[in-house]
Amino acid sequence: MSTSATAKAPAPEQPGTPPAYGALDRFFKISERGSTLSREIRGGFATFFAMAYIIVLNPIILSSAKDMYGHQLDNGQLVTATAVTAAFTTLLMGVVGNVPIALAAGLGINTVVALQLAPRMAWPDAMGMVVLAGFVVMLLVATGLRERVMNAVPLGLRKGIAIGIGLFIMLIGLVDSGFVSRIPDAAQTVVPLQLGANGHLTGWPVLVFVLGALLTLALIVRKVPGAILISIIAMTVLGAVINAVAHVPSWGLTTPKWPGNPVSTPDFGLIGQVSLFGGFAKVGVLTGILFVFTVLLSCFFDAMGTIMGISDEAKLTDAQGQMPGINKVLFVDGIAVAAGGASSSSATTCFVESTAGVGEGARTGFANIVTGTLFALALFLTPIATMVPSQAATPALLAVGFLILAGGIKEIDWADYTIAIPAFVTMVMMPFTYSITNGIGMGFITFALLRLAAGRGREVPVAMYVVAGVFAFYYLMPALGLT
Repeated sequence: MSTSATAKAPAPEQPGTPPAYGALDRFFKISERGSTLSREIRGGFATFFAMAYIIVLNPIILSSAKDMYGHQLDNGQLVTATAVTAAFTTLLMGVVGNVPIALAAGLGINTVVALQLAPRMAWPDAMGMVVLAGFVVMLLVATGLRERVMNAVPLGLRKGIAIGIGLFIMLIGLVDSGFVSRIPDAAQTVVPLQLGANGHLTGWPVLVFVLGALLTLALIVRKVPGAILISIIAMTVLGAVINAVAHVPSWGLTTPKWPGNPVSTPDFGLIGQVSLFGGFAKVGVLTGILFVFTVLLSCFFDAMGTIMGISDEAKLTDAQGQMPGINKVLFVDGIAVAAGGASSSSATTCFVESTAGVGEGARTGFANIVTGTLFALALFLTPIATMVPSQAATPALLAVGFLILAGGIKEIDWADYTIAIPAFVTMVMMPFTYSITNGIGMGFITFALLRLAAGRGREVPVAMYVVAGVFAFYYLMPALGLT
């Protein structure tokens, strides 16, 4: 998952007071939050296109792994499970939480499930542990502990989290588009990334990304309403034309061409294939608890960082950086984690790509209604939903990442090193470790230690010490032989 700059990016469509939309406007507070129905709709579309890749990528990650019995999950069933869970949880967040934060299977968490849990047990057992993690998240929300942790984060560190998310999504955009790529370990070089695929920008897909980035930024500079969505659609059309003429060998996950059969039949075979406690019989109680803890930690803090960053960017926070009604949002997130396990699509969580919709002006849960509906349609129109190449969608992440950085960095008190250094650590660790959770954890630990070193330990809330201790234990788990 910031900035007032992003909130100001879309130009007002009509001067004066935004029009009222009756009951719809009152329920979602569209006018109250300074938005319009058209902005919410555009934002919902932009968010969907920015994260539609998960319909393809999540099944690839999960279906490529085997459980302890050598069983693999069916790719077609995983597509259905991923789309239906994203639709349900995104709609639920829109109606209950009334925030423009879409949800889907969490990247990183699905890798933990596929590579750490599944090989030690059966697939239903692994998904059962995800459900248990979701129950724990809901319990933490019900007791007020999760909100207490979020409220304990000082404003400067909140800004650091938001900026870190901005840098993180910029890196995601650059990597997913192919503008930069990982240098294989076999190269035996200390440089982890390179420009393009071989140190140079080559190929039609990269050109589509570059043109999309330039178009998006130019439209934002000119304050054109719908800048992000216009760029995504235009680059998808351009990509389809280029692909038809040049026959590009690879666009990555999705190829911009009209599918031969645009309609697909959903297969709900994986829904409900869960064993809540079967995994404990396979790996033992202690290991089982640690597995649940690992999933819980990733879900808890990935979502926390995303919620904080997006709510700040959408100007849904008060002067202290706190969001009214946050408990509803957090509880829906807990439901989403459990729902992802229950559908066998892995833990579902808040998606940082929701910043694409916020960049379009989305401020309410109505944008989620649009995004969730599109995910529901994707159950039957998956070939169409996945024809938008990453090179057309990722320029949105680059533009929004810049706006988050530009608007938030000046709000950190750089003269106070006990907050500036933890904020800096948080910012750089998110993209450099490719993890929101790692950025938050290292920032929290640094904050607690530096305040103690400065003799200001009493200024640190107890909740921050507890969370810093939990993260320290988490990082020490391999050394303690607990992984």
